[in-house]
Amino acid sequence: MSTDYQQAREAMGLRLRELRFTCPDGRLTGAQLAERLGSGWTKSKVSKLENGRQTAEAEELRAWAEATGHPEAYDGLLAQLRGFESHIRSWRRQLSSGHRPVQDAITAEHDQTRVLTIWENNLVPGMLQTADYARHVLTRHAELMQSPRDTEDAVRARIRRQEGLYAQGRQYRIMMWEGALYALVCPPSVLAAQLDRLAGIIGLDTLELGIIPFAASLKIYPGNGFWIYDERRVVVEDWHAELWLDDSDTIATYLRVWNTLRESAVYGSDAHNVINRARRTLNPRAPTG
Repeated sequence: MSTDYQQAREAMGLRLRELRFTCPDGRLTGAQLAERLGSGWTKSKVSKLENGRQTAEAEELRAWAEATGHPEAYDGLLAQLRGFESHIRSWRRQLSSGHRPVQDAITAEHDQTRVLTIWENNLVPGMLQTADYARHVLTRHAELMQSPRDTEDAVRARIRRQEGLYAQGRQYRIMMWEGALYALVCPPSVLAAQLDRLAGIIGLDTLELGIIPFAASLKIYPGNGFWIYDERRVVVEDWHAELWLDDSDTIATYLRVWNTLRESAVYGSDAHNVINRARRTLNPRAPTG
């Protein structure tokens, strides 16, 4: 968790404690406030929120403001929450209504972007996924996150976003680790069709598709996947959250990472060969051309 994010949570906690201490009918203890807040609240939860060890939901902030006799404080608390969540977007919150809203948020970024720069080390990027591949990826993520299932809507939204590959004026600089071509996050037949899709789109004038082979010499290790939208924003995915980062120094760092990785990538016919090698492991009799 980033230092800035933790500092923001601690600042929120201090504000919550201040509201508890200045309750109009007298200062409340943590236990008293938990009792006033009702079901689902404990003294321990009050302590975690005030000490920046847990992030409150918007409705919890509203309940806190009302229980401490400061309903007018809610708008300020919500603004604080939105401020630091604009950078650290937890999966728990993002997926509270399913995967479709997440896809829509990403689509909004795509619509503003002319040059999208992607690095992916363990999956085929969403911009290049087949519907079946995307369906398996999204289903498994929903299972892991225990989120509502709206898989078909999410798949349609993801596939619709790929129309940008055929739009004039767009540029997609996509690079992936060879391991992404072997990851059985779906049945072998689905992965085989996905690899055929990758081989078929090499040569699109909007797409620069690079693959870093296993045997390539690396100047930097292949870390987490990330997406750079023009030079406006970087989105980095981790297990607990997505990081939406927009300060210029951070964006410059991720561009340097991408450019350093690119020195080890292959393109064109060499990328075709890497894809075909992975394809043959699924079906040794598969055509190689």
